Amino acid sequence: MGSHLVDRLIETGHTVRVLDNLDPQVHGPGGKRPAVLHPDAELRVGDVRDRAAVDAALEGVEAVFHQAAAVGVGQSMYEIQHYVSVNSLGAAVVLEALVARREQLRRVVVASSMSIYGEGAYRDASGAWVYPALRDEAQLQARRWELYDAGGTPLVPAPTAETKVLAPTSVYATTKRDHEELFLAVGRAYDIPTVALRYFNIYGTRQSLSNPYTGVIAIFSSRVQNGNPPLIFEDGNQSRDFVHVSDIVRANLLALERDQAVGQVYNVGTGRRTSIREVADVLIRARQLSCEPEIAAQYRAGDIRHCYADIDRIRSELGFAPEVSLADGLEELLAWLETQKADDRVDRARAELEARGLAR
Repeated sequence: MGSHLVDRLIETGHTVRVLDNLDPQVHGPGGKRPAVLHPDAELRVGDVRDRAAVDAALEGVEAVFHQAAAVGVGQSMYEIQHYVSVNSLGAAVVLEALVARREQLRRVVVASSMSIYGEGAYRDASGAWVYPALRDEAQLQARRWELYDAGGTPLVPAPTAETKVLAPTSVYATTKRDHEELFLAVGRAYDIPTVALRYFNIYGTRQSLSNPYTGVIAIFSSRVQNGNPPLIFEDGNQSRDFVHVSDIVRANLLALERDQAVGQVYNVGTGRRTSIREVADVLIRARQLSCEPEIAAQYRAGDIRHCYADIDRIRSELGFAPEVSLADGLEELLAWLETQKADDRVDRARAELEARGLAR
């Protein structure tokens, strides 16, 4: 995400400085400048929790895109201190540095996440809106995956709007809510023009294929790249809103440029839902593997069933519309995969979750 945003900013005439700690889980060992980073971008290697590093990176800066975060729902449930430190404490350090330079700032854009919703929105048999809590343990143990109304009728997934009450179900999601609420609160208090973007499920080239805690498409890609079937929890019919990285970049640029965005929160997705099984099948066919996805019939603590974006607000207020279909985006991703090597660490990650009772 960051490298694509840097490319577009430089293409549109901006001078860009990047602060990144080059986390080995994402970038691999060695701490070298990423090959995908635009050669005209200045790179400062440092941690967002290091005030001196943040201060130095902000010298002369007029706009800030805060994308830095430890990412991974499952891992966040057992590396709790690390996630809270990097994400919540890191946000606080950045915000204090921004306040000290508020006169020079014309825009701050913070990356939030659809994970802060918890379960998405639904409608019941009468058409009424329903906002269910997580499925309870007894239902999951019975392998009854869908959500139901009081009479036992399945609820129908519906687009989730920004007005839904937030209900994060993981440490990661809670820290992303921290990102959003801290940045908007401080922005209002100090008159720093701030925008929060709730990303749905991002995919595209340059994803970290060896990080087993990143987005599901990258995880599946790592598996099929190594000739292994994608590992699917539950039954594969759970659904998400997969949005191409280039559309996320365009949303960031709109948040930078449009004054009406200041102080607002926007979903960034496609408004369409796709099952996890559909994505796995596309990748298997593309790699011509003679296998089916591995349906684990396990569930993970805190997992939701369905969530996809209502994008009416960002469409009407900022003129955003997704341009890349999932079919076209996956075709581009698959062509890029032909040039990549991936270390498949999914089985190890699954074992870690099972050992901690987080996958059952």
